[in-house]
Amino acid sequence: MKRNKPLFDVALRGRGVLKSILLWLLIINLGIALGAGLYEARVVIPQWANLPPRDWPNTGLSFWAYVTTVPLTLLALANLIAAWVDKSVRGKWWLSAVFIVLIERLTTFSYFIPAMLNLAASDLPHAEIAARLSQWLFFNHARHLLTLAGWLMALKAMSLAPTIEGNDRKSTS
Repeated sequence: MKRNKPLFDVALRGRGVLKSILLWLLIINLGIALGAGLYEARVVIPQWANLPPRDWPNTGLSFWAYVTTVPLTLLALANLIAAWVDKSVRGKWWLSAVFIVLIERLTTFSYFIPAMLNLAASDLPHAEIAARLSQWLFFNHARHLLTLAGWLMALKAMSLAPTIEGNDRKSTS
């Protein structure tokens, strides 16, 4: 029984295109998240230092929910599945990138979001709020490093040809 090779090749290419799209979306979203996070940390949050928390803008709802909270989390999960089944050389880099992004997402949901919500709703003295905001910003640098590492690993994965490890055949097309 002979397999219909052209149809089989088209199906494999279609799956490869979907994987590439998922990886590109992850790369784009991580780049936006890194740039916006650095901007927020260097420009936006320092402006809050002399404001009472009730006057702080809710950037979590007005921006981050649409950029990272939902999209990056869903992209990370979709990329986890795609990278897990990818047996090509780039799969290891891709999976490493996704694991780093998932660690960043876990820290975001377990510390950064609750800490900022608690801080914004608090009636603590100004000195205590400033100290906690400074601590949040300090820990946020580690989150930026995780995002940067995930982004660079995802870029490395995208730069590698999706060839099966140990398969030295070159494509003739």
